[in-house]
Amino acid sequence: MVLSTIYKRKMDKPQAGDRQQPSAKAEAIVAAAMREFLAHSYAATSMDRVAKAAGLSKATVYSYFENKEELFSTSIERFAKEKYAAVFNPTGDRPWEGEPRVVLRRIVSNFLEMAAGDPQLQDFMRSMMGESKRFPILAQVYVRYIAKPVLETIAGYLASHRSLPIADPEATARIILGSMVYFHLLQEVMHGKDILPMERDRLVNSLVDLVRAPLRTSFK
Repeated sequence: MVLSTIYKRKMDKPQAGDRQQPSAKAEAIVAAAMREFLAHSYAATSMDRVAKAAGLSKATVYSYFENKEELFSTSIERFAKEKYAAVFNPTGDRPWEGEPRVVLRRIVSNFLEMAAGDPQLQDFMRSMMGESKRFPILAQVYVRYIAKPVLETIAGYLASHRSLPIADPEATARIILGSMVYFHLLQEVMHGKDILPMERDRLVNSLVDLVRAPLRTSFK
């Protein structure tokens, strides 16, 4: 069963004798789990700690989530969807409308601006980097629900615009995302902006130039 289905089931699950709405309790548990994960790491965060942070009993937490892995996978999935929506589908905005170069500039700028001003995202990236070796399943959740949708969205957009001189939309999407993520990691997560300063516009302009430049050379 996919995590989104699990999450919906947990959100809708009735609790006999509870006055608080089940969805509100599930939201409280997921939010508390993410806060504890970012503050203390996955290994150091227990279901007891999450229950206390959510203001609920341990039994209530287990009534929604069978174990810590399921809880944190669900938390990461929700976190990923929120960040994805903030960049690629913001409320009241239409980021994919317009001339391709304008759209690409807007998307890259939106991502870098959001990432630079989001301490929670920065803490999340630090945590995922630190936990990926011991808990590869969590890292795979990140790849599945953050990296994969973004790559598919960008690659699909590039492939749908034949006016762009791009031979391999999927590989180009990886170059774009990789550049954005590495810039964010180096500048914000690893505190490198004072050592290797670079204005965001320089990266944005270079990425836009990359996808609009004519293909001059082929390698055999």
